[in-house]
Amino acid sequence: MDKKLSIIIPSYKDPYLQKMIDDILLHSELGDQLEVIPVLDGCWQEVKQDPRVVVLHLGQNSGMREAINSGVRIARGEFILRGDAHCAFAQGFDKVLTESCQPNWIMTAMRYFLDPIQWKVMDIRPVTYEKLVIQEGFKFAGQRWKERDEARKDIMIDETMAMQGSMWLMPHAWWDKVIGELQTEGYGPAYQDSHEMIFKTWKAGGKMMINKNTWFAHKHRSFARSHNEGTPENPWIREKSWAYALKVWGDYYKNEICPQWGL
Repeated sequence: MDKKLSIIIPSYKDPYLQKMIDDILLHSELGDQLEVIPVLDGCWQEVKQDPRVVVLHLGQNSGMREAINSGVRIARGEFILRGDAHCAFAQGFDKVLTESCQPNWIMTAMRYFLDPIQWKVMDIRPVTYEKLVIQEGFKFAGQRWKERDEARKDIMIDETMAMQGSMWLMPHAWWDKVIGELQTEGYGPAYQDSHEMIFKTWKAGGKMMINKNTWFAHKHRSFARSHNEGTPENPWIREKSWAYALKVWGDYYKNEICPQWGL
């Protein structure tokens, strides 16, 4: 590995991709130890040339999971970070995260909400801790954990149960050893990716962490979706993915994880 961090951005015609790349380059403090890998998932998008940006074009649409896998395969960073193609970041976010992440951690940051038109953080309380639940009995989901927010407000790097898959960081070696790749069989081309990684990490003795010393902002849901639920050749079938994740991890969650967290 000859870089400190590789940032992988899967994109299918996302209109905010270049804004996000510009934001990353503006707020990075890693210099030439950063590489940004936009993965164009079977589409053509203009990306400004920059020595820190390596564009990966997939000849056909493969879906979000395989786009991330493809980006990781060429990544040269000691750490890898995945970001949705419509996120903004705090100054020095990359240095804060890479300097604090331990070998067996997945780490995310405080999550704000982004107005992508004005490219401005919205005045909405950010998400910190998230509890992993089975929502309405049919899918894994993270929900705000207000009690933990208050009880552990002074702990700046702490364990949490869930995260939105829009931004995470881990050592490249942990991906290679534990994650391997995001599985498409059963899960389909998208959905439940963060839960798959967290469960694999827990099984291997690792931790899911929140770093409150930095933040990112993800496009607020009031703005139009960028991917229109997949493509005609690669529809994102949510219900099948939800059911598969529960089949694989449901017993482990109920019998081992919930007791560990006192749930």
